[in-house]
Amino acid sequence: MNFITLGSSSSGNGYILRSSTGESLIIEAGVKLLEVKKALDFDLSKIIGCIVSHGHADHSGYIVDYQKAGINCYMNLETWQSRFNSALYHNVNVLTTKLTYQIGSFRIKPFELRHDVMNYGYLIDHPECGLTCFITDTWYCPFKFPGLNNILIECNYDEKIIDQKLLNGTANMYVRNRVIQSHMELQTTIDFLKANDLSGVNNIILLHLSESNSNEKQFQNKIQELTGKNVHIAKQGLIVDFNKWPF
Repeated sequence: MNFITLGSSSSGNGYILRSSTGESLIIEAGVKLLEVKKALDFDLSKIIGCIVSHGHADHSGYIVDYQKAGINCYMNLETWQSRFNSALYHNVNVLTTKLTYQIGSFRIKPFELRHDVMNYGYLIDHPECGLTCFITDTWYCPFKFPGLNNILIECNYDEKIIDQKLLNGTANMYVRNRVIQSHMELQTTIDFLKANDLSGVNNIILLHLSESNSNEKQFQNKIQELTGKNVHIAKQGLIVDFNKWPF
């Protein structure tokens, strides 16, 4: 299994899980379809679906283009209503929490996160990558997940950085409050990792780092030292061997 980053920022988020057979699951639709095509050598025949977390443009802004290209799209009710005007299409699917869905060889279970719109995280299970959790755009995750093998998690900002910018006069309180009420802070990410059993985890990939309120090298080093795991920063073009076992 490969994990491919198409984008991971407020400019657009998109990822692909691609198995050894070429079967591909897209996560998020915040980047242009052309970027998906480039990553898959312009062969969309093995895309089995696209799951999105919520209706903000940097996560689902291009979902209609994906749907028109024949890709099966999966989302929560609020995202469907906002992106498709509640219209029914054969390849648009509304998911609910507590249910597990089979999408190709992937088993997907959505769970609700804490954002300013309805937002889903996902448990993603596949024989090659094992059990993966995907968490983004939330100020915390209220759940623990046993048996994880890989983790995709937002680590958007450091509260110390944003507060120092307030003192320097280079940020304002409205922006600060907006960020802390909708995104995951470094320590919150660390707390989630501490709360879960990481003994079977291979990779931790940090998502959606703020361009101005984060320090990617510091974040990577701190979480790597804490966990002893392979820690990566999701940046456009990143490709990671994303298997259940390290070797």
